[in-house]
Amino acid sequence: MTYTASQVLVVPTEAAEVVALPSGGAFTLLADASGTAGALGANRLTLGAGRDGAKPHHHAFSTELFYVLDGVMEFLVGEDVATVSAGGLVVVPPRVPHAFGATPGVEAELLSVLTPGVERFGYFRQLARVQHGLAPFDSLLPEQERYDVHFVDAAAWQSLRSSR
Repeated sequence: MTYTASQVLVVPTEAAEVVALPSGGAFTLLADASGTAGALGANRLTLGAGRDGAKPHHHAFSTELFYVLDGVMEFLVGEDVATVSAGGLVVVPPRVPHAFGATPGVEAELLSVLTPGVERFGYFRQLARVQHGLAPFDSLLPEQERYDVHFVDAAAWQSLRSSR
């Protein structure tokens, strides 16, 4: 197979941008669409015990893959909630509402891949500002089309996460 150096993306650990989140969490920004010719976007997410990773949303165009690297995660997929431990995989097709977070008392880490890719590093930076209380959640709403993150109501998720 023939390929050019411009088609290959290598991100050494020290080159990845780390965006701090509350309770020791962080986004490690690995690949944005511009670095993969639109093929995918990828990030690593570390969450403190019981912390939410994302509110219920869907992607209009992209499939999202989650691989749990460590700990235990809860995922809302459609109307179902699944608990997934290290080594587990979740794949969410376009337009399916989903949300996720670390289970109570357990820190968690996951790899997230969105394909096709969307320029989303700006979204993750803004989401961190929201989680730190430096910006309101509503600041994300005008950017839903740009980042292909469309927020939805999900009573099952709200009930599960608020009951703790």
